[in-house]
Amino acid sequence: MPYAPETAQDHAFLTQAIKLSRHALEDEGKTPFGALVVVDGEVVGTGTSSVVELRDPTAHAEVMALRAAGSKLGRHLMEDAVMYSSSEPCPMCLVACYWARIPRLVYAATSHDVAVNGFEDLQFYRQLALPNAERTLLVETAAGDETREIAAKALASWADKLPFAVEPKL
Repeated sequence: MPYAPETAQDHAFLTQAIKLSRHALEDEGKTPFGALVVVDGEVVGTGTSSVVELRDPTAHAEVMALRAAGSKLGRHLMEDAVMYSSSEPCPMCLVACYWARIPRLVYAATSHDVAVNGFEDLQFYRQLALPNAERTLLVETAAGDETREIAAKALASWADKLPFAVEPKL
């Protein structure tokens, strides 16, 4: 991960994300995570961790900020946005940024800082780096050939309906 000097704009938006995380902790009793999605210097989405409140394990600050930005912008791809986060995103949130095609992510506290304070992010990153058979946090089972073929045909049907040829992402 390249580390670059913060710009004045990066510092201002990171400060906002950290303030969101402090507000979530001190005023709302949530875990201290805050995130912003910024397009052309304007905040288009904010989020704090709402996992417990919403009973939703995916309601992390970055995901909530992406949801808010998508709602405001009326789109799910954010190729012109920057994600600012009070802490280095967990694997799920990082991949959510990939799915949204966020080209730049700026964060303050590192995954090490997060782990020192009792969060599992580093454990999850380590698990994901292992082959499926070596992962220990859950048992992953792939379906047999017949069931796989049925599911793969649904995917192929979707791809066949697209107005352009699909480029395999192997």
